Amino acid sequence: MTAAEQRPLAPGAFPEGFVWGTATSAYQIEGAVDADGRGPSIWDAFCRVPGAIARGESGDHACDHYHRWREDVALMSELGVGAYRFSVAWPRVLPEGAGRVEQRGLDFYRRLVDELRARDIEPFVTLYHWDLPQALEDRGGWRVRDTAERFADYAEVVAGALGDRVRYWITLNEPYCSAIAGYAEGRHAPGAREGHGALAAAHHLLLGHGLATERLRGRPGLRVGITLNMSPAVPAGPAPEDAAAARQMDLLVNRQFTDPLLGRRYPEDMAETFGAITDFSFRREGDLEIIGAPLDFLGVNYYYRIHAAAAPYEQPDPARRTAADIGARTVVPEGVRTSGLGWPVEPEGLHQTLTWLARRYPGLPPIYITENGYGDDGTLQDDGRIAYLRDHLAALADAIADGVDVRGWFCWSLLDNFEWARGYAARFGLVHVDYATQARTPKASFHWLRAFLREHAPAGPGQRSGSPSSTR
Repeated sequence: MTAAEQRPLAPGAFPEGFVWGTATSAYQIEGAVDADGRGPSIWDAFCRVPGAIARGESGDHACDHYHRWREDVALMSELGVGAYRFSVAWPRVLPEGAGRVEQRGLDFYRRLVDELRARDIEPFVTLYHWDLPQALEDRGGWRVRDTAERFADYAEVVAGALGDRVRYWITLNEPYCSAIAGYAEGRHAPGAREGHGALAAAHHLLLGHGLATERLRGRPGLRVGITLNMSPAVPAGPAPEDAAAARQMDLLVNRQFTDPLLGRRYPEDMAETFGAITDFSFRREGDLEIIGAPLDFLGVNYYYRIHAAAAPYEQPDPARRTAADIGARTVVPEGVRTSGLGWPVEPEGLHQTLTWLARRYPGLPPIYITENGYGDDGTLQDDGRIAYLRDHLAALADAIADGVDVRGWFCWSLLDNFEWARGYAARFGLVHVDYATQARTPKASFHWLRAFLREHAPAGPGQRSGSPSSTR
């Protein structure tokens, strides 16, 4: 147990104007996949693949947020958060991925944003949380440059509809998961296991971010960022091979995204790590300048730290390896506390992530922790989640005290929801959802966080539990 975990947080541990929020994503909560002209996404297709999703489940109904959004916004108001991060479903706005705009989809998000504002909750919009229109995947998906250009068009459409009432824009959520889990490991949509294609997808996702940022910058007053899932990679043991494995995992998960975005450079060890699976022919002159456009903020999703051990390649033929097959694997050390999903619970990893970013990237933009949460089986007396949140907030306060410019924290998640390949068994919500009846029941962690916010985020003039109306 760390010092951060042992001590209670004193009032004033977080700066004035600090943003407190909760987060969700469209495919995980909305349901209504056939409503009001929405087109199919890669997750709709992937959920139909036998064995892809636990128990054959899908996001077809999820939390029915598309029809119950007023109830869900009321829960946020009861919780006392001042911000809500949600994603727009690309296929709900552009059913074919490009071309025809579905006004009914845009109207849904306008109503949601208006209700948030009426309750003094600041909207943070994520444009892409993994639900690529299937029509674009059929034309190559993120493997091809055209998808990045269509993403910029989509960003402009959404900004045109919401830009007069939304200030905070996140282009992508976790491009690592989209590229590696989706195109290399095959455990997420579209379910591919590729080498060159997965690395091309990673590059084109970042390019799409840069192109969309250019479009968003054309509208005054918008603040633009991107969200990365970050996990510090540490050697599982003292062997030099484990140290090398940790560096490879750090490249795969972290540096292949942070270096282009924050340093306008590709990591020097990319060719060495990925070897024969790619020739990087998808890169073009000028891409780094587009990708590395200055950010107004960086979103960081943190759940756990990676303990890396050396491992034999799964595919002995170097030319046929996937981008995830780098000769390293993750392990959970003995004695480490774990979540209900078996993930290591190490709050110091959050502090480590934030201080590493500040050291490695001079001029680092302000940071928002856009996801931080704990998965379990959905029990209402969720003491494990309370301990996780308490300890990670203490580690976050330590990072702020050490000089890292962190301006907000979003709990994942407001609601139990469709947890991708795990289906509905894994639950991250502050609010329990009975999927048969759609009844919402706040858990013990909901009440704990509400009390925490009353102590640590007192509402000031013009803000509710720390709205982003003022910055440091």
